[in-house]
Amino acid sequence: MHPALDRLFSCSGRTALITGSSSGIGLSMAEAIGRAGARVILVARQAELLAQNAERLRADGVQAGWIAADLSDRAQVQRVAEQAAAEHGDIDILLHSAGLNLRPPLGELGVEDYDRMMAVNVHAAFLLGQAFGPAMAERGWGRIINIASQQAVRAFGNSGGYGVTKAAVTGLTRSQAEAWSSRGVCCNAVGPGFVRTPLTAEAFAIPGRAEALAARTQIGRNGELDDYAGVAVWLASDASAYVTGQTIFVDGGFSVA
Repeated sequence: MHPALDRLFSCSGRTALITGSSSGIGLSMAEAIGRAGARVILVARQAELLAQNAERLRADGVQAGWIAADLSDRAQVQRVAEQAAAEHGDIDILLHSAGLNLRPPLGELGVEDYDRMMAVNVHAAFLLGQAFGPAMAERGWGRIINIASQQAVRAFGNSGGYGVTKAAVTGLTRSQAEAWSSRGVCCNAVGPGFVRTPLTAEAFAIPGRAEALAARTQIGRNGELDDYAGVAVWLASDASAYVTGQTIFVDGGFSVA
């Protein structure tokens, strides 16, 4: 590969904080950004899984640390921001992948569960953006990447509350772009399709569901975790310097079928 391409997609010298990185898309993106040269800080609830992931990444040559926290608790979100800055310095890349998807029919969704989803999926994204976005803008470079969903633009069975939160995430992303992009902070969202992760295990367990959803894509299959490595590095690097305020759907064409 030409050295210019290496530089274009490099994350060397950057520090990335990735929430929801104990498994699934968050971990896949953390691996990709770390392999592109960034120091990565993994954030999720389960300390044991985070420690294992960080150790595995370090064995692969990636600089990796971790912070355990429940992002439904605003005090813990604040602690993450403070601890990350104290232990790792300036945060250049913020990737909010932590998500909660509770699946009762919308008519049966209680206020408490709705509030929990909003807290993790939206409020934590806002609070972490507020913690790191202004400082990124002062330094003249930054990347904020929020994980949305194809459910931000279309309904999906028994997942109405989750769809509300992901639509909010796309709106927040546009607002973050408006606030800070003129000073070098590109803010974008990624909208996954149907991907086999711990978050979607319940849906995959329904007989015939995975096959039916694969048939609705234009590519003809459901997503795999490796499908999110490339978009993560692109949005975290200089390669996306003129891309901001967008929701990039990585869903095999599901959202436009």
